[in-house]
Amino acid sequence: MKKVLLAEDDADFAGVLKQYLELYGFSVTVTENGEEALQVFQKETFDICVFDVMMPKIDGFTLAEKIIKINPEIPFVFLTARKLKEDKIKGLKLGADDYIIKPFEADEMVLRLNNILKRTAKATAIPDLGEIKIGIYTFDAQRFELKSEEKIQRLTEKEAALIQFLYKNKNQLLKREEILKAVWGNDDFFSGRSMDVFISRLRKYFGDDASISLESIRNIGLEFKV
Repeated sequence: MKKVLLAEDDADFAGVLKQYLELYGFSVTVTENGEEALQVFQKETFDICVFDVMMPKIDGFTLAEKIIKINPEIPFVFLTARKLKEDKIKGLKLGADDYIIKPFEADEMVLRLNNILKRTAKATAIPDLGEIKIGIYTFDAQRFELKSEEKIQRLTEKEAALIQFLYKNKNQLLKREEILKAVWGNDDFFSGRSMDVFISRLRKYFGDDASISLESIRNIGLEFKV
């Protein structure tokens, strides 16, 4: 049973959506604002989050930013009654897996959530390369750490898998589709937006060594130069 955190300030709508999702085997925890959702997320584990954009106390976008800091790999979906292009772009830049405009059919929501969970679950596992040197860094794949003399950067499982794949294919141009299929298990639009977020993080992690670069080649892919 997949656990869903639903943050929605419309109690009637949230109740109906909760009942419908539970009919299809989801376990749903409903919170009425962003502040409550954040508190619940810090205490429990979930498989996916569904956030209304316009909520009191903490809006959906701000909530997602805070949630990502706690667990960067949690998939999340935004719900909104607004059709503004700027809102959708903002949501996707945050790494949202989907952006659903109200009103929508409940069975559409079920399909979207199931597709996202399937996509995140089937990402290809990358073989453990052990401890390897990358420039001034030591990458410990087993402990999910990127170490230098100055600091130790803790990594998420997805970050570690991405580093391993890039290192195995270093100094060669990789197509975006190759990276997405190897690490995300899917090369669709939302996986692509997620990858962009992770690539930005890796650039910061390797930022103290000028000999290391992640160079993007527009509309093709990128190259991990070491």
